[in-house]
Amino acid sequence: MATVIAVTSGKGGTGKTSLVGAVSSCLAALGHPTLCIDMDVGLRNLDLSLGLSDRALMDFTDVVQGRCPLEKAVVEHPQIQGLFLLTAPFSLPQGVAEGAMLDLLSQARQTFDYILLDAPAGLGEGFRLSVCGCDRAIVVSTTDASALRDAQRTVTELMAQVENIHLVVNRVQPKLLKKLHTTIDDAMDAAGLPLLGVVPEDNRVMLAANQGVPLILSANKGAAVAYRNIALRIDGQRVPLMKIR
Repeated sequence: MATVIAVTSGKGGTGKTSLVGAVSSCLAALGHPTLCIDMDVGLRNLDLSLGLSDRALMDFTDVVQGRCPLEKAVVEHPQIQGLFLLTAPFSLPQGVAEGAMLDLLSQARQTFDYILLDAPAGLGEGFRLSVCGCDRAIVVSTTDASALRDAQRTVTELMAQVENIHLVVNRVQPKLLKKLHTTIDDAMDAAGLPLLGVVPEDNRVMLAANQGVPLILSANKGAAVAYRNIALRIDGQRVPLMKIR
């Protein structure tokens, strides 16, 4: 049975899009046909992160408004079998309602095991469309106070629609945590969510994104291991949390 996951954040700069691309890549590598949908209208970057900017010609509004069938709008990654992308438009036309998004997801459920929606930061229209049909949600936050406060607001909105919500603490810098006298447990308490994963700050993430190469194809330690562990947990496997030193 397919699972639809909305990946959200209260503010920009948390590394949410990189996480969506990497975790989707890992799920596909585990043998699960996986579709990632960029919902960040006007500010799409998931195609760049996956190296598919020159291939992603149709967007999700082409599907919901009937201009293109889903199977022709999605783009398969040339190096990761089973990984597909449906990108976002540069602007959201009038008339894109939740019902149309639910229809798109219903179609996608027939083909894919996992559907990850890269929701825009904040709580606007793109957020509403991203969460309307999801089975579970992931809130991505860093450990700084402003990101955690915005994560709290996101959680409040999500709880009205989604029961299964988890936290990923991203871009963790252990030395900075010590200076701030804070811990991952403090971040969990601030967000009010159970923890799905912890991802260390890793320069390889930005390098891979700028090169348009999924991280799992270019690295096998640091954030790449953390992303793979998150994918395994999503898939129902028990994996210990990564120790970040």
